[in-house]
Amino acid sequence: MPRAFIDGDRVRLTGVRNFDYRTRDDFTVRYEEREVLLSRLTGLDFYVSYWSEGLVGHTFVSFIFDNASPLSISIETRPEKGEGFNPLASLFKQFELIYVVGDERDIVGVRTNHRGETTYLYRLNTPADNVRRLLMIYIERINELADRPEFYHLLSNSCTINIIRYANAAGREGRFDIRHLFNGLIDSYLYHSGRVDTTLPFDELRQRSLIDEAAQAAEGAPDFSERIRASLPTTPR
Repeated sequence: MPRAFIDGDRVRLTGVRNFDYRTRDDFTVRYEEREVLLSRLTGLDFYVSYWSEGLVGHTFVSFIFDNASPLSISIETRPEKGEGFNPLASLFKQFELIYVVGDERDIVGVRTNHRGETTYLYRLNTPADNVRRLLMIYIERINELADRPEFYHLLSNSCTINIIRYANAAGREGRFDIRHLFNGLIDSYLYHSGRVDTTLPFDELRQRSLIDEAAQAAEGAPDFSERIRASLPTTPR
């Protein structure tokens, strides 16, 4: 389980995942320590990935720094060996909750390059102060879970519901939207609530935000994060 230690402007994270994948089931396990500076945090990017495109997907975020590679945090279930995810079972304390903190080459790459998931990347226009508050909320939750495990719950303690909850605490203004639950439509919500670039029609923005080919071409590259963003629409921070 990851854990975070705060010393003024510095945040040191342990248990940062950065696996090397050969296939989805064949990989070299590697956990690292990373240190980031809150004062160098500049933005927030939002991912939506699909096992099969439809009403339900998986969402996670990457925190963007001007002097370091992005830091991804993905709120997931923590299944036991040989156990697969079941949405109905998740309502009955079947799966533990885990916050996976990792490098994008792992967190994103395993989805686009090895699991065959369709993945979109959106650059949010969240103010930097709100992004810093959001990271601190994530850090608090990461440490809480390291001390006291919790169960994942599809409707109340899941990826998108928690992202929205934490964004509210960090300064987001807005009400509940049904697309928070049907998170396969969350990019439509982000667009129509003005949280992403709206200078393009939504369908064009979505098409340009699909990163599968770029991620597959960047497999194993040290500049993976830069390459998956190369053709994205530019959103002022």
